[in-house]
Amino acid sequence: MSTITVEQTAALANNWLPSSAGIVELFALSAGYLTLPEKYFVHPASENSRRTVPSLAFLIQHRHPATGKLTRIVFDLGLRRDVKRYSEPIQRHVSTRQPLTTDPDVVKSLAAGGLRPDDIDYVIYSHMHWDHIGEPRDFQKSTFVIGHGSWDLFKPTETSSLRGSHSFFEPGILPDDRTIELNDAETVSKNEKKPSIIPGDANFGQPWTTHSEMDIHVLDIFNDGTVNIVHAPGHLPGHINLLVKTSSGQRIYLAGDACHDRRIVRKELEIGEWLDTAGHICCIHADRKKAEETIERIRQLEHKGVEVIFAHDVEWVENAKNQSRFWGV
Repeated sequence: MSTITVEQTAALANNWLPSSAGIVELFALSAGYLTLPEKYFVHPASENSRRTVPSLAFLIQHRHPATGKLTRIVFDLGLRRDVKRYSEPIQRHVSTRQPLTTDPDVVKSLAAGGLRPDDIDYVIYSHMHWDHIGEPRDFQKSTFVIGHGSWDLFKPTETSSLRGSHSFFEPGILPDDRTIELNDAETVSKNEKKPSIIPGDANFGQPWTTHSEMDIHVLDIFNDGTVNIVHAPGHLPGHINLLVKTSSGQRIYLAGDACHDRRIVRKELEIGEWLDTAGHICCIHADRKKAEETIERIRQLEHKGVEVIFAHDVEWVENAKNQSRFWGV
């Protein structure tokens, strides 16, 4: 999330990046705030305890060292600036997440650094929940990338097992001709990764592999170790994360909604559950067991020195040193 010179990049490349690795920068984007009733997210929690948290998005800029090709990626779009444009069921849910603000949204945050939606090549979604999907129609020239199984969430028959007022989705919100659904990560290839056809192009169609250092399944989209899409099951079908190596030497893991509260990662609290009006046990994660396994892998990444940032990471945002890591600051 810091800018470095070409000379510094070259020196770093000799130490830990392949000689063909791209020059990569990562910036946070403010994309609204919402308020979470803690009893639905952590246990134990008092009945009336509430916490206002950010909905973070991120800008990734990758430049190929030989061709100079620049690729801009936005990871998640956060809250929609006009909440009245959500579907009726989602609007009812939004009313339970007050106070809430959508200013600035992703478009305004990009503009703070001189970028427009048309400058963004790819929008990668961690998952399809309302507080991450934002306003896709703003990005008329971008290609959207979603995790395997995400398309099925737009089919009512496929979401009947998902409980809770947060489990509503909007069919038709993504353009069919500009949306890529990733391959199934449960089938991991042991073969060599297929390189991009053109150096510097992002390759989303290659098979998933196991990361050479970490127990995670990844797509190394530029085939240079800098930007990896990570299979992160549990929260919602198609939930994915990003593992980024910046040219300043940082390894940063963008964890989406793998966890909603750092106290769970620290084992101070557990994942919350509640009963719906029909007496069914509900959880913010579609598959709690897989979510706990993903959280444990994230714990191990932190032990390896990887910085982890969650989408609703209020502790990260409240750390004063991170304010300079937002785009346009």
